[in-house]
Amino acid sequence: MNEYRRHRSNKKMVEMGERQVKELRKQDLGRQMLALDECNGFRIRPGLYNMNGATMLTDGVNFTAYSNGATSITLVLYNRGESKPFAEIPFPESYRIGNVYSMIVFGLDIENLEYCYRVDGPWDPEKGLLFDKKHELLDPYAKAVSGQRIWGQSPNGAGTYRARVVRDNFEWNDTSSSTLPMSDLVIYELHVRGFTMDPSSGVKFRGTFDGIMEKVDYLKRLGITAVELMPIFEFDETRDKREVNGKTLLDYWGYNTISFFAPNTSYASHKEHNTEGVELKRMIKALKDNGIEVILDVVFNHTAEGNENGPFISFKGFDNNIYYLLTPNGQYYNFSGCGNTMNCNHPIVQELIVECLRYWVEEYRVDGFRFDLASILGRDQDGSPMERPPLIQRLAYDPILGNTKLIAEAWDAGGMYQVGNFPAWKRWAEWNGKYRDDIRSYLKGDVWAAPEAVKRITGSMDLYGGSYLGYESSVNFITCHDGFTLYDMYAYNCKHNEDNGWNNTDGANDNRSWNCGCEGETNDPAVLDLRFRMMRNAITVLMCSRGTPMVYAGDEFGNTQFGNNNAYCQDNEISWLNWDLLDKNKGYFDFYRNMIQFRRKHPAIRSDLLPAQCGYPFISVHTENPDNGNITKDSKVICVRYAGFSKKKNHDDIVYLAINVFWEDIQIMLPNPPENAYWALCVDTGDESGKYFYNRPTPLTWRNRTLKARSVSVFIASYGAEYGVN
Repeated sequence: MNEYRRHRSNKKMVEMGERQVKELRKQDLGRQMLALDECNGFRIRPGLYNMNGATMLTDGVNFTAYSNGATSITLVLYNRGESKPFAEIPFPESYRIGNVYSMIVFGLDIENLEYCYRVDGPWDPEKGLLFDKKHELLDPYAKAVSGQRIWGQSPNGAGTYRARVVRDNFEWNDTSSSTLPMSDLVIYELHVRGFTMDPSSGVKFRGTFDGIMEKVDYLKRLGITAVELMPIFEFDETRDKREVNGKTLLDYWGYNTISFFAPNTSYASHKEHNTEGVELKRMIKALKDNGIEVILDVVFNHTAEGNENGPFISFKGFDNNIYYLLTPNGQYYNFSGCGNTMNCNHPIVQELIVECLRYWVEEYRVDGFRFDLASILGRDQDGSPMERPPLIQRLAYDPILGNTKLIAEAWDAGGMYQVGNFPAWKRWAEWNGKYRDDIRSYLKGDVWAAPEAVKRITGSMDLYGGSYLGYESSVNFITCHDGFTLYDMYAYNCKHNEDNGWNNTDGANDNRSWNCGCEGETNDPAVLDLRFRMMRNAITVLMCSRGTPMVYAGDEFGNTQFGNNNAYCQDNEISWLNWDLLDKNKGYFDFYRNMIQFRRKHPAIRSDLLPAQCGYPFISVHTENPDNGNITKDSKVICVRYAGFSKKKNHDDIVYLAINVFWEDIQIMLPNPPENAYWALCVDTGDESGKYFYNRPTPLTWRNRTLKARSVSVFIASYGAEYGVN
């Protein structure tokens, strides 16, 4: 009760402080009214120089922009939807401090206002200087972008983007920030549009943030504890619009950012003029109120401006030679594979990225970020890797981001691969690409991959046992947006990307998949039975591995992309989740859900507990013989035992995972159970009766056990208590 009163008291003081600041600001502006300048019919005065972007004040709007190389900046004002500006207001030279231009403009109709900038300065492409006052440039700190509201329609003219002024009046109440450790997360990666766009989703607001809100109960029932949203920053899906095989292809995934501070308005179900982001905030609040954290997939490695042939949207016209990595003759380094590379370790670019992440944490209460092609964040201005990249270090120690998850995709398109070697400062986690590759290989029957697979299952300590946080550092995944779905992993030997229009040359060739005897769709019951057994094997191993598991939306009910492993441009049934499969494959969904719950009920899998009272080590590895811990390239079976004392259960928590990837049955022997306990079977993916998961663990009276061909079993040491999944 005292803590509650203290919280309410602090909140009241903050509210009083905000009111006082607003009143003082209003009085200050009032005193200045007689001394205001006039320009093109508008009253103006010097602005608030530390407040980047456009900010609503009591009597006007504060506009702040900066450029190191510009000679002048002009604010261009439009009425919503009109093709010609109603005013252009140059920043007076006296309103410039250093390289920052700031002014307050009074008398604006905020409801209909759109704005952009013209930036003048030298034109010298070989030096990377591309100033041209003819270009209308989007504010790099824009909180909302106009003209993007309707999915699939081009914005205001080709390559022209304008910003809107946003009014922030959302009430978060007592919504808390991130509290779960990485080891307790089960991350669910999804695409906002594709998650509910198919009519089978049954939601009212398909393909939107509200559509996800309609599925919150489903996500809670599934048991995941975090969603990782593919890019939701504003992007133009029509940028590379084209027709292939009768389908309109778009930039569906959204990995070409236009504005880092603005949410994608086409993902909102309703118009939000001047309140852009409210629907996204409602969605985030609904998820967090139901125990589900929100992680954003962010793209700071490049922008939608592309190379020298790309459009002028924002950064090219403000300070091209600062925001991008350039060759000595002014060309663009392309370590992103998308035309340009952001100069992330330049102090100005650092400042923008840090301010952006803080904004999403402060204003949207997000819990973490997954950084696309994060190795680029560690490149110097000439593109070379840095030993101690200042941006990565700064994010690791930033106080506002102190509880925020930082997850790196630790590679880039320029050949830098840093999995297990990302400069983490005991703060960053990684997408563990080696887990994906090694587990895929082993589960499909490559027994020679056993030594590597057992390392991945037990936490990849060969990668993260040094300066990292061990199990907190590895985000384990078998599938994600980039590649096959889990169903397609066992339905296709080869990618089938013909619908992308590149003659099937795009997408990864190294998929380590297996079609179980038939390429693509089939009605053969034996093939289908094997495919779903392989899928059960995969989710069982993933949920019984040390590290943070990440799953891909739709895998829980066998969603397919029909063999397309690079569906970046497919805004159609290829990428949209087919929710009819949830009913069709209900048995598999129940198994998938039960495995997530099983992981959550057994902390010994996730982390080191107190030492087990029975004397077992935290982790031990075995072959089919419990006395043999030597996993070799000939090992057809991997067994892993987790053990530790659980205070909550008041006894040891012991889990025994047994994997047979061979195409024949193999006899195994379980180790002796602890005193006063017995082994109980919880999972058998090869159970011929079709039960697979036992809500009430089945006691075993003997230690010998037959592992069916290509199957996984999980046992627990039972002390007589019922602690299966309800």
